[in-house]
Amino acid sequence: MSELVEHVDEQDRVLGVVERGEAERQHWPHRIATTICRDRAGRILVLRRSQMHSRFPGYYDVMVGGAVDVGESYEEAASRELSEELGVRVPVRFMFKFLCREGISPVWFGVHEAVVTEPLIPDPGEIAWQGWLTEAELCEVVDQRLFVPGGRKALRRYLQSETGPAVKRRLPGDVSGDCDAVGVISLVVRLRRISSWRLPVAGSGRSMAAQS
Repeated sequence: MSELVEHVDEQDRVLGVVERGEAERQHWPHRIATTICRDRAGRILVLRRSQMHSRFPGYYDVMVGGAVDVGESYEEAASRELSEELGVRVPVRFMFKFLCREGISPVWFGVHEAVVTEPLIPDPGEIAWQGWLTEAELCEVVDQRLFVPGGRKALRRYLQSETGPAVKRRLPGDVSGDCDAVGVISLVVRLRRISSWRLPVAGSGRSMAAQS
């Protein structure tokens, strides 16, 4: 049987239960729970989706997650997806949610944050590669590589979130949603040291310095 999800409206109120595939075909909003992971050093996890992935195969993303099951909360789904996709069990902190219209169909993203201190055991059917990047490094490539559209939007909101990283308090003027501006400030604060790494191209097994 196909995966069941809750069809919701533009205020994230439940309208009924439908198959996920039908929701995507009909462009009905439904819920996706995701997590942005950090390590002890504050770096952000970046992953490349498997070529076998049914949605955006081979694309990069900063979100680990999936559809919220019927009757499940965003937080419950986020924890479950972390365990299924990365093999880790860590607390997740709800950050924000937003309706994203870019991608296969409109979805409500519930975005969480987690600090991961244990080894990752990624599901090869979902994840082909993963590595840790600083905010500055990530902002250098997020608009240059194939990133999942919702993940790109979530990253910008996350870096600007009042409940998220302190980087927002360092932003001068109006740079709302501008990851490049965040990256420039991070470079000034931390010093620019990105010449020694690179994201692998699709199909390459090469890693990068920031992965350690």
